[in-house]
Amino acid sequence: MSFFGGGRNQQQQSNVNTTQGGVPLDAVSRLRRMRGEGGPPLFTSDLSVSEFVLLEQLGWRPLGLVLGSSIYHVGIQYGNFYQNQELQYLSAAMYEAREFAMSRMEEEADVLGADGIVGVRLEVGGYAWAENALEFIAVGTAVKGPENSGTWRTRDNKPFTSDFSVQDFYKLVTSTGYVPRELVLGNCVYHIAHQGFMQAMRTLGNNVELNNYTEAIYDARELAMSRMQAEAEAHGADGIIGMQIVEKTHIWSPHVIEFMAIGTSVEKRGEPKPVPLTFQVGLND
Repeated sequence: MSFFGGGRNQQQQSNVNTTQGGVPLDAVSRLRRMRGEGGPPLFTSDLSVSEFVLLEQLGWRPLGLVLGSSIYHVGIQYGNFYQNQELQYLSAAMYEAREFAMSRMEEEADVLGADGIVGVRLEVGGYAWAENALEFIAVGTAVKGPENSGTWRTRDNKPFTSDFSVQDFYKLVTSTGYVPRELVLGNCVYHIAHQGFMQAMRTLGNNVELNNYTEAIYDARELAMSRMQAEAEAHGADGIIGMQIVEKTHIWSPHVIEFMAIGTSVEKRGEPKPVPLTFQVGLND
């Protein structure tokens, strides 16, 4: 299978900005056929029937399921056994791998001519045949807005990305005056110090706060959140909605944890609109 990033000339011709790999040429051909090049258009999506109906009512339409992937070898970094500290080498690796996956997903959406991507999921998994390697996947449904509805793309002229469901997207754009901009994230891989023998003995059988653990978890979350906020600030967002903080050990020891803060940045475009009142009659006793 050929890849955009397989050679310097190919990369220049396809205008792909990724530094490694890229979107497979087979995928580009498939996406162009879905647009209607050489035949009738065809869309794919992971939307439920309810989401599809709601998207149609909004005047939007799904264009295709888009996917970005990166299998990344995560290196080794050791921390002091009795010291709380960020493992910056691992933090950078985990962040870069996700960026590769997300940028390739955006490239696929660009080929389809999408205005944005909804329902984005970021997944991390491994394979038995690739020790110390993880696959990072970004997947969502590329969507197109109604004609003459203004620009929905980002300031960099890329499709917007969000982890909103279609229901949340509908409520956001019809009622709040905000529009989604980018899925923003910040991460921190942190080594949590082990307790020394004397410290463990002092707390044995007592109700007492474990200060070193509290400080480590607090610091790691703060680093992840501050990096997520910095991403949103960098592209002029007004806020972040649907923020989550996820902790996972992945392939490391239990005392090495990745903290990831993620959410969808939004930008104010207009004034909020009143939500129309509806009356419902219950049929239950």
